[in-house]
Amino acid sequence: MTAQTIEELEQIRKECKSMVTKRAAASGGAVLVPVPGADVLADVGILMQLLPAINGKFGLSEKQLEGLDAETKSMVYGFITSIGSKLIGRLITREAIVQILQKMGIRIATKQVSKFVPLLGQGLAAAIGFTAMRTIGNRHVDQCYEVAKRLLEQRTAADIARNWTVPQQPLEPVGVDHFPNQNPEAAIPLLPASPKD
Repeated sequence: MTAQTIEELEQIRKECKSMVTKRAAASGGAVLVPVPGADVLADVGILMQLLPAINGKFGLSEKQLEGLDAETKSMVYGFITSIGSKLIGRLITREAIVQILQKMGIRIATKQVSKFVPLLGQGLAAAIGFTAMRTIGNRHVDQCYEVAKRLLEQRTAADIARNWTVPQQPLEPVGVDHFPNQNPEAAIPLLPASPKD
């Protein structure tokens, strides 16, 4: 993991969101290519580069996770599973990207149709492409951030527990003589008086 503090993690998140916005703009621009389906191919290519780059920034690429000890790796994969990501810590394949784009199917289909509408069509298609790409990218950034944050919190807690020590002070017996203004005889419990015949 690259971030050692929450502040560093926030900075990585900010850099990744900026990277997503730039790539989303490129996706929006791909609509201007007059070849049918060229923008979808461009989206696949953009995501094939963008998602692994985000994983790497957060220290969550497949190679980076392979270098972790078994306990930490198990913990990270547990966090990944709990947030439902299929893209963190794994090799990003074309098939995985196509599945993501299929989930965004309505937007992609709308983008394809709208680019053939005269005048406003290409602008609308570019806006849809930009929004879809930004949504996919930012969701991935947020998921990576959540996993990295949980791991950082876990490591911090483990470091605190490992470095925590109990102060070694001698224990002194506490007796009646340690209480000021006390009568030692008052500390002896009184027995009930025996009944008289």
